Amino acid sequence: MPILNKYKFEFVDIEYKKEGGQWYLRLFIDKDGGITVDDCQLVSEALSDMLDEIDPIDHAYIFEVSSPGIERPLKTERDYKRSLNKELEIKFYEPYEGKKVIEAVLVDFDEKKVILDYNGENIEIKKDIIAIMKPLIKF
Repeated sequence: MPILNKYKFEFVDIEYKKEGGQWYLRLFIDKDGGITVDDCQLVSEALSDMLDEIDPIDHAYIFEVSSPGIERPLKTERDYKRSLNKELEIKFYEPYEGKKVIEAVLVDFDEKKVILDYNGENIEIKKDIIAIMKPLIKF
């Protein structure tokens, strides 16, 4: 998207879903140093006009531009690189060794697998059994 390139914003994700009877189209963006409300407004205004013009969705919806937040799930290679040697929360589609959720440190990754330091031991897990990996935030 030219507007993202112009301001060096990173496209993170897009979702289209119904919540409370209303449809939402959400665009998640990021940049070094984090996204501000003004950044979201800039992109929202530019893309709202374009969406109104091409009208890709045939019913009413709310368009939002947002930061992915601090608990942003790992999706891109950049996300994985940013999370190396950091503690993560990993949720599985099916229990892994009896657990649906574990906390571990990301040691390495490639397209198909991750290597995690889990309880002081390196384990290799295929990405296709992982539902969500996100930074572990402790308060």
